[in-house]
Amino acid sequence: MFIVVTIAAALWVGFSAVSVFTRAKWVVEPLAAYGVPESWWTWLGVAKAAGAAGLLVGLLVPAVGVAASIGLALYFTGAVITVLRARSYSHVPFPLLYLAPVVAAFLLGLNG
Repeated sequence: MFIVVTIAAALWVGFSAVSVFTRAKWVVEPLAAYGVPESWWTWLGVAKAAGAAGLLVGLLVPAVGVAASIGLALYFTGAVITVLRARSYSHVPFPLLYLAPVVAAFLLGLNG
């Protein structure tokens, strides 16, 4: 179960990174509305891509996976805070959809 959830989380977060890199309208319009500077967008995508890669590497090197999951959990917690600060309450579920599988992979890894 741990391997399946970790791979799914990595793919999901990787998809999010690609969406930022390609400037998908449904991603960048909310970022602009939340007040996130455009100069940050590429770096946010890099952070997601590195986290996704770290989750996969973590299947072979557990310490890397732990670090990646903690980093991604902090990232998506920050995303929730950003959405709340922008008072876009209906958008809160979106970063939670990425946070949940990352946390699940982390917890499954601890119990595995």
